[in-house]
Amino acid sequence: MTVMFVTGRLARPRLEAVLAAMAPAFPYEIFDIGVKVAALMTEPILINRLPRPLPASRVILPGRCRADLERLSAAFGTQFERGPDEVKDLPAFFGKRGGPPDLSRHDLRIFAEIVDASALSLEDLLARARALQASGADVIDLGCLPDTPFPHLEDAVRLLRAQGLAVSVDSADVGELRRGAAAGADYLLSLTEHTLDLAGASRPVLIPSTHGDLDSLFRAEAQARQRGLAPILDPILDPIHFGFADSLARYRELRARLPEAEMMMGTGNLTELTEADSAGITAMLLGICSELRITNALTVHVSPHTRRTVEEHDSARRLMFAARADHSLPKGYGGALLQIHDRAPFPNASEEIAAAAAEVKDDNFRIEVAADGLHVFSRQGHWTALDAFSLFDKLGVERDGAHAFYLGAELQKAQIAFSLGKRYVQDEPLDWGVAADRPPEDRTRLAQAGHTLRAKTGA
Repeated sequence: MTVMFVTGRLARPRLEAVLAAMAPAFPYEIFDIGVKVAALMTEPILINRLPRPLPASRVILPGRCRADLERLSAAFGTQFERGPDEVKDLPAFFGKRGGPPDLSRHDLRIFAEIVDASALSLEDLLARARALQASGADVIDLGCLPDTPFPHLEDAVRLLRAQGLAVSVDSADVGELRRGAAAGADYLLSLTEHTLDLAGASRPVLIPSTHGDLDSLFRAEAQARQRGLAPILDPILDPIHFGFADSLARYRELRARLPEAEMMMGTGNLTELTEADSAGITAMLLGICSELRITNALTVHVSPHTRRTVEEHDSARRLMFAARADHSLPKGYGGALLQIHDRAPFPNASEEIAAAAAEVKDDNFRIEVAADGLHVFSRQGHWTALDAFSLFDKLGVERDGAHAFYLGAELQKAQIAFSLGKRYVQDEPLDWGVAADRPPEDRTRLAQAGHTLRAKTGA
């Protein structure tokens, strides 16, 4: 099976070097489509310039080419794929099963709690629930606050379920649990051996009747089974310095004693109560869930630093499932949770950048970042610095406001990438993983804006 790599003029030498070093087991050929950079490789250009018939059964386009893969595959009768953004990432791209990892699968259900549900109107509750669902939540958990009336609890349950959403109710108040079950909640949380009768037709999520008492949880589980219920068991995860290690041991003991039990872990006591970026904490906790086959997680967002917690749980459950299926470490499955640093932040060495700079024959400024700092080059020269301000007087744009603005924005972004150890790509936003929204159209829009501005300013 021959693989064709489509590239542009500037990237071709790098592609040739990387493929030669890879020495792949499959035959391949390189096709230079005749444009300088991948972002300018449009669908019409590909259709008009690629040979027919294609001498390959698989075509790899640069990651920054936004052409429609399905239309190209249909037009040529050959499989088109989008490769990595950086040529240097091709070995990793082909490392696992010859392509990007399959992150479409998972086996963990995310409960997303709305802690102030009783204080929200039905309209606001539905909007919040829809947003949580879009972020990856499978069940909307209506949190009931102590000593706070929730007169519209039944209406909230019925409204969300009528909209096709699964709903759980979590309360320390027996009356609210009873009302939630009567309204048709799919799950009731925080039931014990003493309150199991409240479940009705709802699926019970059981906790120990006294904190840390696993025996009471086992008794509740046995009672639920006798009644034909399918309980979910939660030994309760405690915060650090308040029983965290012992609570992990309880999860392990529960799995050992009940190998087939369905379990839940509430992660908020770690993500909310630890002043650290929540993505890494979430990855670790869902790794534990993956090992112990815990298939339910209760998430909560109260603190501002956990505002992306549902997205982080969604990414973590997919990463852990894929790694476990591959009998692999959870490494090399994408950067959704690598929000601050990147695994390989500087794909090109300064020597390679210098070689590329020597081939540039126009006045357009190219910006790259390497381990030795920020690189800016055009046919006028090649400059390197550790900070953006040191470069301004080299670029000759003092009287060109639009171009100075563009270069200032790009160089500041490059400096942030250099300081943190992140990938920098000119004309594209920095990749913060799931820490920030990034609509798919942003890549094309920003690239086109950058190319248009440079063309107008003659750079």
